[in-house]
Amino acid sequence: MEFRQLEAFVNAAKYKSFSKAADATFLTQPTISTHVSNLENELGVKLLNRNGRDITLTPHGQQFYSYAVDLLNTREKALAQIHNMKEDLDGILEIQTSSIPGHYYLPTLMEDFHKKYPKVRFYVEQTDSRIVNENLVSQRGEIGLTGYKGNPALTYEPLFYDEMVLITPDTEKYRPYRDGEEIPVDLFIHEPFIMREDGSGTKQEMEKALVNGKAVFKNVDVIARMSNMAAVKQVVSRGLGVSIVSEQIVKESAITEKIRYFRIRGLEKKRCFYLAYNKSVCLSPIAEHFLEFVHERIAYGVPGEDSE
Repeated sequence: MEFRQLEAFVNAAKYKSFSKAADATFLTQPTISTHVSNLENELGVKLLNRNGRDITLTPHGQQFYSYAVDLLNTREKALAQIHNMKEDLDGILEIQTSSIPGHYYLPTLMEDFHKKYPKVRFYVEQTDSRIVNENLVSQRGEIGLTGYKGNPALTYEPLFYDEMVLITPDTEKYRPYRDGEEIPVDLFIHEPFIMREDGSGTKQEMEKALVNGKAVFKNVDVIARMSNMAAVKQVVSRGLGVSIVSEQIVKESAITEKIRYFRIRGLEKKRCFYLAYNKSVCLSPIAEHFLEFVHERIAYGVPGEDSE
C-alpha cells in the first residue's frame, strides 16, 4: 500500500469524481484512476462505486476512508517533525469557502500565506455556507470560511464582522439619501425582496436580524431567490426589488453597478464570518500552520462575539 494510492482514493471519494480529484492534486485523471485501482486490487475489495456520473463509497470504502485520512495526515506530521519543515511547507491546502469571504477576505490570506510558504498550493471550492459546513463534516476540505455556525461537529472562530445593508435601485425614492446613510425600515419594508438561496449565510442572518427589537424580514414579499450575488445586484439595479447584503459586496462598486446601499436604522446585529474546521479530524501540517497564521492576524483585530 502506497501513500500516493491513499491520496488518490481519499481525493476521489472527497470530490466524488476522478477528474476533480485530479484537479485538486495537480495530477491527471488516468493517474488517479490507476492508483485507486491498484489500491483496491491490493486490498481485495472495491472501495468506490463508479456507476453514473458521481463516485460513491462502497461499505468497505466508508470503513476505510477515515483511516486513510488519518494515515495521510499522520505521515505529514511525522515528516514535518523529523525534517523540521515548518519553514519549508510543501503540499496542497484544501479550502471550502462561502461567497463573501471567498471574494473579499480569502484572496489576501492566500497571498500572504503564499509569501511565507511559497511551495504551498491551494485548492479552493466556493459554494454557500450550508455546503461549506457539510463538506467540512464529510472531510471534503480541511479549512472553511463560512457565514454561520451550521454544525456542532465543527469548531468556529470569528474572522471578521460586517454590516448588513440594504441595496436598492437608483430611483427617485432613494436619491434624497446618501450611500451608507441610515434609513428607516418603513421606507423599504413593503418593497419586493430579492433573497439569497436557503443555504446562504446572508439569508440565515437576515431572517434572525432584529430592527428595533422586531424580526421584520421574516415575512417580506419575496419576488425571487438567487444563488449568485452578482445576479442579485443586477436584478436590483433593474428595479425588480431590494435586497439585504453584506456591506463588503457593495461599498466600493455601488455607483458603477447602478445600485444604492443604505444602513438600516435600528438594526441590532452585525454579521460575523467564521473560520471553521472539523475538530474530530487530524489536520495536516499545512492546515495547522494556516490556522496558526490566521490566529496571528486576527488576535487583536476581531472582537469576541459578546461584543457584537
